[in-house]
Amino acid sequence: MMHTIRQVFRSGKFVTGFVIFVSLLLIVLIYPLLVPDDPLAIIGLGTFFPPGIYVNVYDSVNTAPYTLNLPEAATNRIANKLGAKERQDMKEWLLAAGIPEEEIDIEDTAKLLDLWEKNYDPNKNIEGMTLAKMRYYQRLNNSLKGLLATEGLIVALPNAQTGTLEQVKVIEQSDYVNVREVPNVRVLPLGTDNFGRDVLTELVKAAGVSLQIGFVAGLIATLIGLVLGLLAGYIGGTVDDIIMFFTNLLIVIPSFVLLILISFSIGQDKRGAFTIATVIGFTSWVWTARAVRAQVLSLRNRDHVNLSRLSGHSTLYIILNDILPYIMSYVVMALILQISSGILAEAGLSILGLGPRTTEVPTLGLMMNWAMIYQAHVLGKWWAYLPVLVTIALITFSMNLMNTGLDQVFNPALRE
Repeated sequence: MMHTIRQVFRSGKFVTGFVIFVSLLLIVLIYPLLVPDDPLAIIGLGTFFPPGIYVNVYDSVNTAPYTLNLPEAATNRIANKLGAKERQDMKEWLLAAGIPEEEIDIEDTAKLLDLWEKNYDPNKNIEGMTLAKMRYYQRLNNSLKGLLATEGLIVALPNAQTGTLEQVKVIEQSDYVNVREVPNVRVLPLGTDNFGRDVLTELVKAAGVSLQIGFVAGLIATLIGLVLGLLAGYIGGTVDDIIMFFTNLLIVIPSFVLLILISFSIGQDKRGAFTIATVIGFTSWVWTARAVRAQVLSLRNRDHVNLSRLSGHSTLYIILNDILPYIMSYVVMALILQISSGILAEAGLSILGLGPRTTEVPTLGLMMNWAMIYQAHVLGKWWAYLPVLVTIALITFSMNLMNTGLDQVFNPALRE
């Protein structure tokens, strides 16, 4: 046994796949201990907040500032609000409003802002301009107010007795706060999704649920295929004919189509994660059964099997003790592939809207489904779907690498 394990871990492909898979598994197990938040909790009032560190503005204003004289601060502030695209958009509006092109200099920030302030009218009708574009220019105009100001920002509070605003502090442009001193800071490495949920927390939970679905589906499919393959291959005759009849019948029907029909007939209210895993398992065993049967057919007339039969051992004893140990390596490889296929099948079903119901747990397929429904790919919100695709690819890639490594160890034709 130890010799076999050493052989397996000498395979570079198996070790690479094993390291990737175990790393993903550790993240799935450890992350919820560090961030015990509900993965489906809505924390953002809006859609698709970009990745980053979110600092509470109210707490920042009330945190003791530090003065830092950084020469690039003003440049960065202007570049953040007035990039090349905004400058070009302003030029297009000014041209459409009748301003001569020679008067517009998009490289001179002060001159451009002065020209914009004198001529921009949010209520002006520009021929051919859509309402969405008009709203864009209104937002752009609001963001440019005070961009070149050098004075600080006044914070005022209403007087409790008179109701008038009274200045309480001035925030200078050189004031900075230490993030560690702000009591409310939330890191969102992958932003939020269309519902305002933390994508990373949701992704880790979804990966765990998809792995569970894959394991359950893989175990069911492998167990059914193993039992039917052993019986068909060893007993033969009528039993073999009946099992192969149903196996061939299911092979003719594409399993994914069968999966879609069964999932649709179950109904969304009854489609839990375990139900979907069971359905996938019961529709994915046919190739395992055929492969196991072929292995058993090559073993059932070996000398040790004939000797066991002549010794009066029962069929169950012979199958369990004289045949099963010889095909266990193949069964393990089939299980790995079935788990990988189960995860992909769930993702495919969920993308079509036939996966688990959406109110209990997230899955990788459901996250893809939500991203597609809310057009994250069209809007360029990559954090809503790209990490999900990468996770699915890493899981299936690592499992296929492990399977290839095992095949190189146990298959005499591929053994080096």
